[in-house]
Amino acid sequence: MLELRGLTKVYRTGDKALTDVSLTVPKGQVVGLIGPSGAGKSTLIRCINRLVEPSSGRILLGEVDLARLPPRALRRERRRIGMIFQEYALVERLTVMENVLSGRLGYVGFWQSFMRRFPGSDIERAYRLLDRVGLIDQADKRADALSGGQRQRVGIARALSQEPELLLVDEPTASLDPKTSRQIMRLLIEVCGERGLPAIVNIHDVPLAQQFMQRIVGLRAGRVVFDGSPEELTEAELTTIYGEEDWTAMRKDGEDDREAEAETARRLAALSA
Repeated sequence: MLELRGLTKVYRTGDKALTDVSLTVPKGQVVGLIGPSGAGKSTLIRCINRLVEPSSGRILLGEVDLARLPPRALRRERRRIGMIFQEYALVERLTVMENVLSGRLGYVGFWQSFMRRFPGSDIERAYRLLDRVGLIDQADKRADALSGGQRQRVGIARALSQEPELLLVDEPTASLDPKTSRQIMRLLIEVCGERGLPAIVNIHDVPLAQQFMQRIVGLRAGRVVFDGSPEELTEAELTTIYGEEDWTAMRKDGEDDREAEAETARRLAALSA
């Protein structure tokens, strides 16, 4: 379980990125984090694993307060947090398998990692994960030869190879087409459910968040202004988060995208019949 208590981030300029953010994410729950650009979504995720140093507040992962750990202890505890990035953060010249195994770097010695010599159990785990994300046949392919959706699947497998207790996901679908975006979101929801992983997903696509997230947290100017189920995210709540907009049109666009994909699938099925 993850618990944030009064998390605040103030930059040296005096600008507040986060103000008194408090929330609890129980085991197995996937939370969608939405809000306009500059609302503090990415800062919140990066404060949790202290890629950005919080100014105050507590970050409890189980019984451990990550906000108060010295550097050596923080490195050890970071192994418990899997991070999935918008731009994949893969090593392009390495194979898919090598990228997945890089998730084990926090568990092996320097020379083992330098020589890329991993225990047999790590290699077996990597193969199982590649099978789970649908890339077992791509294990020996270089990362730079993959599509965007395949790269994101490698990123998911790499994060899971850490055997984390928490997933932090930063805009996993921002560079993907609508169909692939839904496939990636479905995969994330499934693997979190299978492993009982709590997760926070920074996502800019509101209809996608409403379709897949179990809970949605809305940020505006660094403050939580909404915390509820997708069904509770009304047009009034969306206006509170983002400001005035034609939310009916936005929902219609999302429905049109899904219908267009369904029609394409029907035509392909007819051609192959």
